[in-house]
Amino acid sequence: MTFEELNLTKPLLRALSEAGYTTPTTIQEKVFSVMMSGKDVCGIAQTGTGKTFAYLLPTLRQLEYSKDKLPQLLILVPTRELVTQVVEEVRKLALYMSVNVVGAYGGGNIKVQMAELKEGADVVVATPGRLFDLASNGSLKTKNIKKLVIDEVDEMLNLGFRTQLKNILDLLPQKRQNLLFSATLTSEVETLMQTYFNNPVRIEAAPAGSPLENIEQKAYYIPNFYTKVNLLDLLLEQNPDMTKVLIFVATKKLADLLYGQMELGFLNKIGVIHSNKEQNHRFNTIRQFHDGTFRVLIATDIIARGLDVAEVSHVFNFDIPETPENYIHRIGRTGRADKKGIAISFITEKEKEFQTQIEELMDYQIPIIPLPEDLKISEILIPDEEPKIFMKTIDVKLPKREAGGGAFHEKIAKNKKVNVRRDIAKEKMAKYGRPIKRSGKK
Repeated sequence: MTFEELNLTKPLLRALSEAGYTTPTTIQEKVFSVMMSGKDVCGIAQTGTGKTFAYLLPTLRQLEYSKDKLPQLLILVPTRELVTQVVEEVRKLALYMSVNVVGAYGGGNIKVQMAELKEGADVVVATPGRLFDLASNGSLKTKNIKKLVIDEVDEMLNLGFRTQLKNILDLLPQKRQNLLFSATLTSEVETLMQTYFNNPVRIEAAPAGSPLENIEQKAYYIPNFYTKVNLLDLLLEQNPDMTKVLIFVATKKLADLLYGQMELGFLNKIGVIHSNKEQNHRFNTIRQFHDGTFRVLIATDIIARGLDVAEVSHVFNFDIPETPENYIHRIGRTGRADKKGIAISFITEKEKEFQTQIEELMDYQIPIIPLPEDLKISEILIPDEEPKIFMKTIDVKLPKREAGGGAFHEKIAKNKKVNVRRDIAKEKMAKYGRPIKRSGKK
């Protein structure tokens, strides 16, 4: 099937053609007619299979002209990077349509976003926290919203957006179409749909958790952090086909540490991104990775969800994620749009349990590759890898006070304080030989 065969308007077809898109992906083809019918939809598809266009094409197709320019389509995404990406995709598809789109996210100037909404918006793309702020202060009018899209809802819940998400759903008109898209579906997401959705039609483009067929997966068993660094340097040096490499690490601290180890070897060719980096740095780093300025990008899971980085040749799992679903999202950054990709994982002894969980989820065993003979094995450990010494705590019982001791002795007689009632007259008699009496004043 081609896009020409779908019930799309000429402006949308022209925009797709100019952008080089001719054939819909499986999820785009399956979901189009159901969404056009007005039913609630739960779309499950692997990362990189075109979920964004899957919900944008039918929703933009049904967008109606409105004089008051109040939002009709609301799209919720978990991160600010995804807001920017989806806004760009809307503008790309609506190139020949009269559609105003506004992106809103935390960290951006809220006054600018308020001003943009005041000028009018047909489509709003936002993170839940900032959207709720805008709705609470009256900048965002929700009465005309006809369609709600929640993208990567499980990641929103992981990031702590539960309360904001439920508050937003309560603010929206009861009569609306709900659309949910994700690569994985958790029990918490199921509960959310049962509460707020109206008999959603579940559409799966691939079973959740199955490995992508066009991604070659392999792994190395490695003892420690610095040996991982040595292997990474060796592979990048020996494989010029590693042209655009995305490296995932477990924490922000490890991301900065790895960047510090590789920065000199890849001068002006490597970037790092995580949630502690300021907004402009994050956008500029992703842009430089997009345009090929950076060969290597080190990242935490903040960009594993939905971010469309074109033509990533290799994904490295420098650390294996503790959540199996995150592995699926990570490797989905390569092998996009039916292109081949390669995912390589470095696995330490303590990460083997995470490997087992991932393989059970995928029902696939990741091939293990022997370490290169010329690899330098490091014996230096980072603090997190050093063995922990646990000392047994011994409770010392102090003697009871009444049992006596050096500090608890009886006072000598002169230091004892005894309350005695004094007989002043008797004391004066003893001192003066006679009682002394004061006579009254005359």
